[in-house]
Amino acid sequence: MEWMAWTWPTAIFFIIIASTLTVFTVLAIKFPEAPRMGVLRIETTRGDRLFITLLGSAFINLAWLGVIGANQPFALIVCLLYAAAVFRWV
Repeated sequence: MEWMAWTWPTAIFFIIIASTLTVFTVLAIKFPEAPRMGVLRIETTRGDRLFITLLGSAFINLAWLGVIGANQPFALIVCLLYAAAVFRWV
């Protein structure tokens, strides 16, 4: 798979995303959840909040690259704080 320029960080990223989706699918099957109303005033489930978190984290990382540069470990901290806020209040 050299033509795709896979690196270990890229592979780990996709493995983590796939694992997270798998875990959330199992959680949805084993522990069904009723939608709840958050600060956005829309009903969201666990999967909706995961999607909002992943989308927001992508934008945070892109903005971080554009404004600050390639020092991404600190962007991860911002993304984790953002994820905690989304799962708590959205």
